[in-house]
Amino acid sequence: MQITWRSDVGRLWWWLMRKPVAISIGNFDGVHAGHQALIEKAHQAVSGGGSQGQIVFLAFDPHPASVLRPEQQPDLLTPFSQRADLLRAAGVNEVHRLVPTPDLLGMSPKSFIESVVAAHQPSFFIEGPDFRFGKGRAGSIETLELLGQQHDFEVEVVSTAEVVLSDHKIVPARSSLIRWLLSHGRVADAALVLGRPYQLTGTVQPGEKQGRLLGCPTANCGQVQVMLPADGVYTGLANDPSGNLQPAAISVGSKPTFGGHERLCEVHLIDYEGDPDVYDWPIQVQFKSWIREQLAFGSEQQLIEQMERDVDCARSRLESMV
Repeated sequence: MQITWRSDVGRLWWWLMRKPVAISIGNFDGVHAGHQALIEKAHQAVSGGGSQGQIVFLAFDPHPASVLRPEQQPDLLTPFSQRADLLRAAGVNEVHRLVPTPDLLGMSPKSFIESVVAAHQPSFFIEGPDFRFGKGRAGSIETLELLGQQHDFEVEVVSTAEVVLSDHKIVPARSSLIRWLLSHGRVADAALVLGRPYQLTGTVQPGEKQGRLLGCPTANCGQVQVMLPADGVYTGLANDPSGNLQPAAISVGSKPTFGGHERLCEVHLIDYEGDPDVYDWPIQVQFKSWIREQLAFGSEQQLIEQMERDVDCARSRLESMV
């Protein structure tokens, strides 16, 4: 009996003295307003009693659909490295990658949560109301709350964050919504859901130099890992070879005037006078607003005149944003 008493006291002392840990599990693609609401709630949870605890996010990469339904795998908004950086910048202490192997995805809800508890000893799970987990997505918030009673953690449910778009519609902040907005060229609305401009990174590669021949040299973005917005012309910002941000007119599409088929992202740095024959430098492109859809022109002269209008429009809009 005496041994049991000491054991119980020791366990209670450990529980009282440990720093609280808040866990959240998901894809977190885009690190949008909804994900930021989870982080805010996690901060509130681990800051009780005057002691600051740890916030740990477990992020699936790639998306579980890549294993379960490869044909339905959603387009990527943020590579894992960028996602982790954004989460840390927003206040997450640790970001761990969850690789969706068949073994992991085949775990029962109970076994999956117990593996997380064993690894991280969470005091709180912070999730949205639609959180599902375990084989066949059989686990729900109610399942998680029952497991919390067994493993000494609390469950905080965060209501789905909502955002007001430019057309005044109130919409839930979801990665699927961002993909839909991008697929319709609505990059300004996507930025409202993300809380920042949508961006992609790539490496500048040699192209056919058609832009230069038309008086509008472009940087061709290769090795792009994320979703391209709808075909069209956009205003934005992009860095030059020195890393300095420059105003930009951005073209996404397949060059229909020249009979192209491959979708590309080409960036014209407005009023930039650097050497256009510099390649293999990393470029980061931020999309600010839509200008027009991509068109096939009857002559090169018509294309040149339209490109000049596009650049003037982009310059004017970007200057008004400063």
